[in-house]
Amino acid sequence: MPELVLELNGRTWTLDPSRSYTLGRDPQGDIVLDDARVSWRHATVSHNGRSWVVEDHGSTNGTFARGQRIQQLEIGPGSALHLGNATDGPRVSVSGAQTPAAQPRQQPYAAQAANPGWAQQGAPQPQADQSPQAGWQQPQQAAPHVPQQQAPGEPYVQKVPGGGAGAPPVHGDRSPTTFHQFSLGRVMRIGRALENELVVSDLQVSRHHAEFHSTPDGRMEIRDLGSHNGTYVNGQPIPKGGSVQLGPSDVVGVGHSTFRVVGDRLEEFVDTGEVSFSARHLTVTVDGGKQILKDVSFGVPEKSLIAVIGPSGSGKSTLLKALTGYRPANQGDVLYDNRNLYKQFAELRQRIGLVPQDDILHKELTVKKALKYAAKLRFPADTTAAERDARIDEVLRELKLDIHKEKKVTSLSGGQRKRVSVALELLTKPSLIFLDEPTSGLDPGMDRDVMQLLRGLADDGRTVLVVTHSVAELAICDKLLVMAPGGAVAYFGPPEEALNFFGYDTWADVFSAFENYRDYDWAGRWKGSQHYQMYAADIDAVAPQSVQVPPMQAMKPPKPQGWMSQFVTLVRRYVSVIASDKGFLALTVILPAVLGAVSLLIDSGNSLLPNPVNPKSGRIIPNGTATTVLLILAVGACFAGAANSVRELIKERVIYERERATGLSRSAYLMSKVFVLGVVTVLQGLLVGVIGFASREIPKEGLVLGGATMIELSIPIMALGFTSMMFGLVISSLVKTAEKTMPLLVMFAIIQVVFTGCLFALNGAVGVNEFSYLMPSRWAVAAAGATLDFNKISPPKDGGGTDPLWEHTVGAWSLDMIALIVLGVICGFFVARFLRRHEPEVMRK
Repeated sequence: MPELVLELNGRTWTLDPSRSYTLGRDPQGDIVLDDARVSWRHATVSHNGRSWVVEDHGSTNGTFARGQRIQQLEIGPGSALHLGNATDGPRVSVSGAQTPAAQPRQQPYAAQAANPGWAQQGAPQPQADQSPQAGWQQPQQAAPHVPQQQAPGEPYVQKVPGGGAGAPPVHGDRSPTTFHQFSLGRVMRIGRALENELVVSDLQVSRHHAEFHSTPDGRMEIRDLGSHNGTYVNGQPIPKGGSVQLGPSDVVGVGHSTFRVVGDRLEEFVDTGEVSFSARHLTVTVDGGKQILKDVSFGVPEKSLIAVIGPSGSGKSTLLKALTGYRPANQGDVLYDNRNLYKQFAELRQRIGLVPQDDILHKELTVKKALKYAAKLRFPADTTAAERDARIDEVLRELKLDIHKEKKVTSLSGGQRKRVSVALELLTKPSLIFLDEPTSGLDPGMDRDVMQLLRGLADDGRTVLVVTHSVAELAICDKLLVMAPGGAVAYFGPPEEALNFFGYDTWADVFSAFENYRDYDWAGRWKGSQHYQMYAADIDAVAPQSVQVPPMQAMKPPKPQGWMSQFVTLVRRYVSVIASDKGFLALTVILPAVLGAVSLLIDSGNSLLPNPVNPKSGRIIPNGTATTVLLILAVGACFAGAANSVRELIKERVIYERERATGLSRSAYLMSKVFVLGVVTVLQGLLVGVIGFASREIPKEGLVLGGATMIELSIPIMALGFTSMMFGLVISSLVKTAEKTMPLLVMFAIIQVVFTGCLFALNGAVGVNEFSYLMPSRWAVAAAGATLDFNKISPPKDGGGTDPLWEHTVGAWSLDMIALIVLGVICGFFVARFLRRHEPEVMRK
């Protein structure tokens, strides 16, 4: 069987057909490629008994041959492959063997030692301790840090000390991914397009994103070119189209890349998942001074899977919110590669993925369509549909979801739906992924599948932290964080040592001990242990070295899409969701038809005109039919409008919270709901009005529309439905669970019945009449009543005064309609304010 020779950057490897070879960034792999575009385990080259074959392992950026992305391909002498990019990715040339077979170079021992967490993984394991009173041995010293050595034949990249004294660490203590030389007066433009001087293959970056250029005094300046996701200096966004002069310690963020000017060179650090993450002394205090999270500190190794477990009331959800910025801790810091997450959230939020316990996708859509809308909202506006589709297909292949992409999310199993939620977060290539109870409600088989999925994500170069109640698959995690009742850390370290640390045989026994001894100082026991000295003491003791940033500016971070683009995308998605729900469509038509038809049961001459004067009393005979019909139509419009919207915001709350954190405009989201639901409700109101008025005798001339009296009478009914829909949105934004919406809907409809003015006279009732001005049914009935001349149809009794809102004048009709619309606008204002409560708290600050 023929041997094969691979050549890359002047280095060669001769492959033996008796074994397979892995290519990727993994230092333990056979052929190590130090390029940010190459996945951790990118591809495999092996001999199948007939020929040599290269197989891509679902890499993020792909393997290419002759410009085409390949999954599996036979190769031989003369073949050429590009990894990570079809044009300028690392080029692997293939030729026949000319020399005796040699094993590919292994990563030097020192390089393995440089891997954070190596000292912990290789450190001797402590003996089990059975009680906090047990004597402790002196903590063993972690292996010293060994700087990474230059491999033979590799181009030397010098690590330049960070720009003088006091320069902040960037991406820990790693060397730059690459650097670029400046020349005087040169402009270096950054972007996704190939014509830029510095091409960044990142869909989070605009085609022409920003540019570096020198000022007359010799200093460097960064200028934003109207980018969609923004350009950041020390984590703070610079104005779109604006510029900032850079100091020796300033860090510039563009997408997943970070830049720093050092002398006449530009250092580039690409965030490929190899990031450190740590929590330092996190404490969360709620009203009354009660601490629900107490001095939590731990450090997360790179490319690892960490599980967080603990009994109910141990602060797991609070910790997750603190780590992601949704609810920042009152004290302490969260450091993303030595960068303060809270202070630089606007930039770092794009590098963090969060999968809540509830699904963050619309279940009525297909997998591909749901991801398509999510990608449209998250990627820059200049991203083409082909680029978005290619990224979606990559993620689906990576998560083995490509065979399910045309299925509706609701038809998938629980484990598959969780994969789809993970797929949504992977679209933007986050380096850090948090998951809240991803195995909740799953059977043991699906539980294992989901945890193995997370293990694979970590192995491919991401850091994954999962909060879970399941303890069946903890062995596949790298580290385990156990929270004790009250929100303190009870253990952090390798999962295989945890039970011995607590002195129990099962986790059920551990959790029972937590419950039975809630007042015991579990945190004190942990901090007095040898495990603490080995796995947490250094994190807990070292002060954070976060980048110094100016106070938070009163400037909103940029959004990946403009307001109108987001609005159009949200409208299209919402229409797709409604169109896919056949039951909702049927009810949309049936409900107003039934409500309008109910009014036809009232048949007293079919006239909605004033009755003649009673010759004996000289007074107008009231027409009860008109007031009763209008009462039924008004209540029907109220109920239909509010029913359309009363569950819309609460059922999408988790989706809104996550999308808001990634740059969704609150007003665009709200207006998309108002627009779609408004159109549906107005059409329903028209149907109710036409059915209710078409078969009855009505005035031939209206006040405003002349002979189109039926339309004039229907307009208040349509406006009433719209305003009631806005009241429904207020209810939906206030409640905490969907179950509470139905009682509030019934209460709202009944109150509208009382304050229509059809049951009893409101004019002259002090207090009651003024309160009725807050009710949309009061103004809608008054507008229709002005057209029908209700002061004659239902004259005041006992000589009471006429209702000024029912006056048969254009002014009264206009006032009634304006008041109805104003009520809807006021409701929209309150909905926007209430939505703000469901956004990450760090964004509100």
